[in-house]
Amino acid sequence: RRLEALRVGVERFGAGDLGLRVDASGRDEVAAVAASFNRAAERIEALLRSHQTLLANASHELRSPLARLKMALAMIEAAPDERRAQLQREIDTDIAELDALVEEVLLASRLDAGALRLAREAVELRALALEEAARSGATIDDEAAPDCVVSGDERLLRRALRNLLDNARRHGGGEVRLGWQRRPGGVALAVSDRGPGVPAAYRERIFEPFFRLPGHGERDGGVGLGLSLVRQIARAHGGSVRCEPREGGGSRFVLELPG
Repeated sequence: RRLEALRVGVERFGAGDLGLRVDASGRDEVAAVAASFNRAAERIEALLRSHQTLLANASHELRSPLARLKMALAMIEAAPDERRAQLQREIDTDIAELDALVEEVLLASRLDAGALRLAREAVELRALALEEAARSGATIDDEAAPDCVVSGDERLLRRALRNLLDNARRHGGGEVRLGWQRRPGGVALAVSDRGPGVPAAYRERIFEPFFRLPGHGERDGGVGLGLSLVRQIARAHGGSVRCEPREGGGSRFVLELPG
């Protein structure tokens, strides 16, 4: 009877009843198989729900730049030279936005599904941080900060740090600072700004895909995936990221990575 119940449950799950879980009580082999099925079913359901949400949100985000492109292309032929040049710049901007959105959606999907194989190599975080600070115009908290080496994928870690710096530059005013330090068992990178700050109620939600703070729309740039990708990259490396208030005003994003 228990094996039959397990078989029926597997078939119902395969037919689309993603919330179904089977009875895993007991201490024998059937209970062990049932428990394994429930764990696998939970992971599959979470992945499918995540992909459905990602697809729905990405579809929504694609509409705006596509609508702007359609309007600009309809106007450009009849526009005077000065207006035509402006429309061409707007078209280039919208194409760049679409390209960035597609790239971020693909990366988020691959990280979420565990389909992206991380390169495990020694990454010099000090050198990486100095390069990204120079690119973004951020100020280093301590030029004499020590060298820090972690094991991970340099390309993804660079992407995470760059997203934090770009987010601070976009929403955090003119002052952006970057610092790092060794901590027991790892390294912590901190990106600080002097923006309006993030209300306590939203300090976790800002890491959700496509989430924007109230009052922050398309005019502020970005598609709401940058911080979500930072958290995915941090977790893929066994680390974490959090947002906290900065003394004197602003926000401080702390990316912690195991050493």
